[in-house]
Amino acid sequence: MQVIICKDYEEVSQEASRLVVNLLRKNPRAILGLATGSTPIGLYQNLIRAYNNNEISFKDVKSFNLDEYLGLPRTHAESFYSFMHRHLFDHIDIKEENVHLPNNDEDTLKKDINDYTEALKKNVPDLQILGIGANGHIGFNEPGSSFDSETFAVDLTLKTRIDNLRFFNHIDEVPTRAVTMGIKTIMRSRQILLMATGEGKAEAVMKMIKGSVTETLPASILQKHNNVVVILDELAASRL
Repeated sequence: MQVIICKDYEEVSQEASRLVVNLLRKNPRAILGLATGSTPIGLYQNLIRAYNNNEISFKDVKSFNLDEYLGLPRTHAESFYSFMHRHLFDHIDIKEENVHLPNNDEDTLKKDINDYTEALKKNVPDLQILGIGANGHIGFNEPGSSFDSETFAVDLTLKTRIDNLRFFNHIDEVPTRAVTMGIKTIMRSRQILLMATGEGKAEAVMKMIKGSVTETLPASILQKHNNVVVILDELAASRL
């Protein structure tokens, strides 16, 4: 596990974008595993800038997102489908048919989960981008999630819902369930990039890097992957 400590969020985003830009220069047909939330927004802004400067193209790139809320239509402003288009896809030349997110239709949930699992076996991400929750979750793999899990539906903890409340007006609007890549799926990725910023992530980051590998802190499994880059700001690294 390579740990890179930067001064602040801006430097974290710049360092992460350098890694992604270098990958796309070497492999214009790369498969990217993408994350949502506030952490990767700066990264995506830098990738848009690199695209606009003709440094990279996404026309042959495929993307697979980590997760999606259940109970929100894709047209909802806070669905991850909308998030990804707003913050990245609408500003680059990626083909819509190469964009993949878990389907969040409850009526076809079992089939959709199986289809997403199989698609990810056939399209293993060259790079999986991750954030980390204050409770150590990656994707929506909450504490206690099995390390052997593939794509599955999960009940979100109150802590995770409170963390995501900043995107909604009231806690009752925050979805209670989601579909997420499982740990086994994430670990299949050829390289993993985890970004974390802020003092609120410091304890989880410390346990992820220096603690025991345990399902009570899902991110700790990354110690077992042979190609992980962790990019932190000084606050997130303060407990190391």
